[in-house]
Amino acid sequence: MSHFELFVSHSNVFSGFQTPFEKADYVVFGVPFDVTSTYRTGARFGPTAIRQASLNIETVSFRSGVDVEDVGVHDLGDLHVSTDPEKTVGMLKLVVEDLVDAGKIPIVLGGEHTITLGIMKGLSAKAAKTAVVSFDAHLDLRSEFLGLTLSHTTFMRRINEEVKPARIVEVGTRSVCKEELAYAEAEGIEFFTSQQIRKEGAAQIAESLRAKLAPYENVYLSVDMDVLDPAFAPAVQNPEPEGIETCTLLDILCALCDKRVVGFDVLEVAPNYDQGVSAIQAAKIAFEMLCALEKSRKGL
Repeated sequence: MSHFELFVSHSNVFSGFQTPFEKADYVVFGVPFDVTSTYRTGARFGPTAIRQASLNIETVSFRSGVDVEDVGVHDLGDLHVSTDPEKTVGMLKLVVEDLVDAGKIPIVLGGEHTITLGIMKGLSAKAAKTAVVSFDAHLDLRSEFLGLTLSHTTFMRRINEEVKPARIVEVGTRSVCKEELAYAEAEGIEFFTSQQIRKEGAAQIAESLRAKLAPYENVYLSVDMDVLDPAFAPAVQNPEPEGIETCTLLDILCALCDKRVVGFDVLEVAPNYDQGVSAIQAAKIAFEMLCALEKSRKGL
């Protein structure tokens, strides 16, 4: 082994522990893209901030009994994004397809929520047997917004129309318009509001979600950090009051992290709006999801 292999490495690798690509089960990459943002911008800086935060939190999960250090994760770096949303989505599709062909589970750090469309297009071969669960304050089911048909406000509708997953469920909803409610009802897109989660409790919501997901072969999980109340994650692009707590989110999320999960993303951190709190929350959420997945996949 050369000295540069021993003594030189990337300074900002997610978790600080790099497994060679060939041996890794999970492959992380960032998508520094926020071109369609309609309120606050800055999620393009999210992947770097989440990585930096991940270097400074401990790696053992009490929830799962797994240490992130023992999980085979490889950090590819960041996608070379375009200012054209269609081109960025297209590149994302190709990268995710390659990772799936290589037998890897893609984990994407954002970036605005539009990028989930590109990820789902990369997983489109599995779409007919895949349920998508999005943790988000918003439904993102508009047909168009501010003249754009592809944006962070419309991407979930585009996923439903273009990728056609077997099911879409949204969790933590508390900010919608009448158009979105009508579309969700017409298309059978279910959602759990933050008020419902608070009333019923995380355990009951997790049980309901597991029952709804039981028929499906694959599950994709998407986490928009604005699902959390701004008290817990203030540095997001579209903060919305009456969100849920971090522990509630993790109780539900980790209950869904089983062998069927084909990938996940953690998105919408705009780190310039706080002093690192939101990025730490995002890194912790990614850690806990990785550990829960590893526990399920390896039967630990």
